[in-house]
Amino acid sequence: MKGILGRKVGMTQLLTETGVVVPVTIIEAGPCYITQVKTAEKDGYTAIQLGYQETKPKRLTKGEIGHLRHRNVNLPALRILREFRLKNVTEFAVGQKLLADIFMVGELVDVQGTSKGRGFQGGVKRHNFRGGPRTHGQSDRLRAPGASSSGTTPGRIYKGKHMAGHMGAAPVTVSNLRVELVDPERNLLAVRGAVPGARGGLVLISEARKQPLAVIRARGGK
Repeated sequence: MKGILGRKVGMTQLLTETGVVVPVTIIEAGPCYITQVKTAEKDGYTAIQLGYQETKPKRLTKGEIGHLRHRNVNLPALRILREFRLKNVTEFAVGQKLLADIFMVGELVDVQGTSKGRGFQGGVKRHNFRGGPRTHGQSDRLRAPGASSSGTTPGRIYKGKHMAGHMGAAPVTVSNLRVELVDPERNLLAVRGAVPGARGGLVLISEARKQPLAVIRARGGK
């Protein structure tokens, strides 16, 4: 299991050697620094913490600066910290630098981002409700949700019922995106397909957890 942090640049197209046009999302991945290694003996689970996006030290709190410097490692001031759970952390050390070349062309990755915020939306847009009839005198029921609950039993609306409310601005993960391009000199990754979030949004790229069985067998797994 491996992962890296990055920023969504935007979408474009790549032309393969066979002449096939592939839609890809360009991600500026890294450079990231390992700021903490968590072990089962000390922390109860194994993980690495990555720091991303260098900034000025005055923009961090004293606690954040102390977290980056308490291991006597010359880490820069990093604005974003995220954890990646791993089974084996013995090969990692605090201060290690990770670049886009930890992935290879052809690998499958999971990309997590924050979806675009849509504000307060009705049931038709938020949950794909059908709405009311278009004819027979319906002047103001076109996009209404309809009846919500019974007036007697239960006499209330159950929690979690699909209704109007805030839409978007939530974590979304897209699985099994194929890496089509790796450019370590410019810290760029190109993955096939769309990635959640707006341009410039933070994304977490990790090795795919639910890979197809054919891929696992090709690597010698069961």
